[in-house]
Amino acid sequence: MKTILIVDDDENINNMLFEVLEKEGFCVMRAFSGSEALLVLERKKPDLILLDLMLPGICGEDVLKKIRGIPVIVVSAKIDIENKVNLLLGGAADYVTKPFDIRELVARIKLQLKNAERLSSSPLMTFEEITLDENSHRVCVSGKEVRLTRTEFSILKILLQNKGSVVAKSVLLDKLSFETPDCVESSLKVHVSNLRKKLREQSGKDYIESIWGIGFKIG
Repeated sequence: MKTILIVDDDENINNMLFEVLEKEGFCVMRAFSGSEALLVLERKKPDLILLDLMLPGICGEDVLKKIRGIPVIVVSAKIDIENKVNLLLGGAADYVTKPFDIRELVARIKLQLKNAERLSSSPLMTFEEITLDENSHRVCVSGKEVRLTRTEFSILKILLQNKGSVVAKSVLLDKLSFETPDCVESSLKVHVSNLRKKLREQSGKDYIESIWGIGFKIG
């Protein structure tokens, strides 16, 4: 049974989501503030989080920064496009605006859980001629192995996990800090450049795109 954490200070919405998700067969945990959410996360890791932004105490944006390895759907009344873009670049898996259709929200929850399960069940990640194997820590391009440093491997893995989407520099550095200690903001560009060069040498293609002022993407 999948576990979902609801983080919303609106008691009516929190109760409604609790009842609907329980009927859908989920195990549901609840928090009514940002600080309470962080305390809950210290005790148990849910499979997905529904996160409001306008929370008492610690705001939703700051809670999001502290969440690792869990898909987060932001559910908020804020409709500013720039705010949505920043949150998606900052690690949110999806953004749903209040008021919302509960059927659509449930569908989005199931989609994110399915995507997370697919990513965790297979050690192989692919894009065009690139194949990355998490178990063996090997990367091949067009069938030929490419020797990568630990940091380069981690960068490529994160980009492949988010292929088609821009990964902000701050998000990339944050995720890298859990896997490799030798990448800081001043050296990130060098690591990405070296990775891009190694991949290009095998296929003649530039797979990694730099998005000026934001970050990087593949695909």
